[in-house]
Amino acid sequence: MQTTLKTPVTLTGAGLHSGRPARITLAPAAANHGIVFRRTDAVEGNPDVPARWDATQHVPLCTRLVNDEGVSISTVEHVMAALAGLGVHNALIEVGGPEVPILDGSAAPFVKAILKVGLQHDEAPLRAYRVLKPVEVEHEGAVARLEPADGLHIDFEIDFSDAAIGRQARSLDMANGAFVHQLCDSRTFCRRSDVEAMRANGLALGGTMENAVVVDGDDVLTLGGLRHRDEPVRHKMLDALGDLALAGAPILGRYTGVRAGHTLTNKLLRALFATPGAVEVVTCGAEEQKRLPGVGVSLADLDAVA
Repeated sequence: MQTTLKTPVTLTGAGLHSGRPARITLAPAAANHGIVFRRTDAVEGNPDVPARWDATQHVPLCTRLVNDEGVSISTVEHVMAALAGLGVHNALIEVGGPEVPILDGSAAPFVKAILKVGLQHDEAPLRAYRVLKPVEVEHEGAVARLEPADGLHIDFEIDFSDAAIGRQARSLDMANGAFVHQLCDSRTFCRRSDVEAMRANGLALGGTMENAVVVDGDDVLTLGGLRHRDEPVRHKMLDALGDLALAGAPILGRYTGVRAGHTLTNKLLRALFATPGAVEVVTCGAEEQKRLPGVGVSLADLDAVA
């Protein structure tokens, strides 16, 4: 069984890095359509950009997708996490600019909007990628790994010198609405020194204290402080779910990230699909679907992210 939205939903906001205002509309799509972004402002080339691991382009600090004609869309990770965390398999996402709006820096606004319009199901069979053997990539001490498991599990560990973050670790079975209840409202974070450096290089132009957690040593500078004591590692898990969703189908496996980021997770997907015997395509029966993210989540779950 595949899932899409019942009706379109539209949100507006500025891009984190470009600072440009943009409108984003998430619309229903037919079975086997997958997730596709459409640049409504594109004047040349194919405006449709598939949400796939092999359509990524390495850029700092976010995930960017680009199609064969060079049309791109950046900062897709939060909306992809929302779709994956709610078990949405098919959607057309129209964006009126080069970057998905950052909104509050988390996936919660997308989750709330989608749950308010509701989900609809199609009896078309749902396929997933089952991890058969461990695959790991590493870069300068950061590690990303996938290994066999009965559903999707995410383990993550970060370690920052700033005492406001420090070392944090968390592990979650992503079934039973875990994304909605535990991760979706956790915001992107950075150090004040990083903000200054990014802006000097023309990045984070749309960043504010309202759409990111900013820390400086022992202090959390964002008004209201953290939403969770370990909000930073929860956000890294949110990002990982969004980046893993670029596989194009749910993953049955355990993901482990140690100081991993967008690029390393994408390299992990590339390694997974390039390694003979590492993964197989399976048609999900009722038991497999119960273990996938989003199954059983409803409007009542909005209380968890209010």
